[in-house]
Amino acid sequence: MLGGFITVFDLFVVNVAIPSLQADLGAGFAEIGLVIAGYELAFGVLLIAGGRLGDRYGRRRLFVLGMLGFAAASLLCGVAPDATSLIVARFLQGATGAILFPQVYALLRVLYDDAGRRRAFGLLGMTLGLAAIAGQVFGGLIVESDLFGLGWRVVFLINLPIGLAAACFSNAIPESRTPDADAVDWIGIGLATLGLTLMLVPLLEGPNTGWPLWTWGCFALSTLTLAIFLAWERSLVHRNGAPAIDLKLFANRRFALGMIVVLAIYSTATSLFLCFALLVQSGLGLTPFEAGSLFAPASIGFVAASLTAPRLVRRFGDHAIAGGALIYAAGILWLVVKVGGLAGPDDAWSLLPALVVFGFGQGLSMTPLLNLVIGFVEERHAGMAAGIVSTMQQVGGAFGVAVVGIFFVRLLAEHPAGGEPGVDRYAAAFSGAMLYNLSAVLIAAVLILWIAGARRA
Repeated sequence: MLGGFITVFDLFVVNVAIPSLQADLGAGFAEIGLVIAGYELAFGVLLIAGGRLGDRYGRRRLFVLGMLGFAAASLLCGVAPDATSLIVARFLQGATGAILFPQVYALLRVLYDDAGRRRAFGLLGMTLGLAAIAGQVFGGLIVESDLFGLGWRVVFLINLPIGLAAACFSNAIPESRTPDADAVDWIGIGLATLGLTLMLVPLLEGPNTGWPLWTWGCFALSTLTLAIFLAWERSLVHRNGAPAIDLKLFANRRFALGMIVVLAIYSTATSLFLCFALLVQSGLGLTPFEAGSLFAPASIGFVAASLTAPRLVRRFGDHAIAGGALIYAAGILWLVVKVGGLAGPDDAWSLLPALVVFGFGQGLSMTPLLNLVIGFVEERHAGMAAGIVSTMQQVGGAFGVAVVGIFFVRLLAEHPAGGEPGVDRYAAAFSGAMLYNLSAVLIAAVLILWIAGARRA
């Protein structure tokens, strides 16, 4: 439970710390975007490798290594002297999180019988939901309390005692492994990481620098690198190797479309959290604790919808997932409309109803979506499909931050010369950036309906 908690907590806690971090380190949107996207990118592309390493060399051993590595990377984040150092430390934190997180699922799967697994995964789901809420509320309280004069740094340093405690008590976990598990495709993982990084960096830096020649060079190199990655994966399959991603799964049209849905809908979550944190803290002047408390009801709505979703899907089928996406879109649209009328910090609490609808729609669409997509493949490929889906979740989050940043930075810059952007500029930047999120969720809803119709046929 601690392993799951700590990785999700750090995904959310950074959002409430971003404005303080930005002011302390003098970081621009590109740098804070990489602080968030770097974690998600490393986490996403290394998840499959982390699972295979645990299968081959021992899941408890990799759990301990992941915990200690995550604690060490968190220390580097907490003492980072500048934005560049923090970006590198966050990338390492994401990488160690990818070693840690798959062991949580694998250990719960192999240590219990069917009844025990249902209870264990139920507790894990509750733990991850609480981690998201704690990351915002407790994280905001930590930043605002300025413990020991360390400010935002404590949100990372708090991982040290948690990681060390989990590692010390890990002897209670029986060791398990699968000696004949597939080897790790390090070349494929390296090519995928390089290709995606070459795409994300210019997307984040381009709006600030006027899209110089090097940004277009990066895009070209990214395309070439990802093409080499695909060719390498195909060659591994032909040589009966173990590719990072089995491209044959994408021959299944419903699975391929499902991947587009996952990428689209998960690209909207992290980007909204980031823009919302900047709106309410830098724009409206809310404290980190107030900002986290304001957004917490959205997480509560997410948890409530996640618990309700299985019953709704059993009753209404896949259309319930599409309905959840439409509710999610309605929540985003409601937020955009309400944000346009904000004048000061007291107005922020008028956003609560829209945030609850947003969170409920998000949980109703995201939670059953993963089971839907994995269900399109044969059972013998379920493990690989789950790994690809998890990777696409994280890559989607990083991609969304990069794309939304293009709109947010441009709109925020349109303020009177010599003046600092106020509430109206942050509101305009948030609303303009959320048009991407709204479009992505609506496209996802249409594709889910199409998939549902194809499945019935």
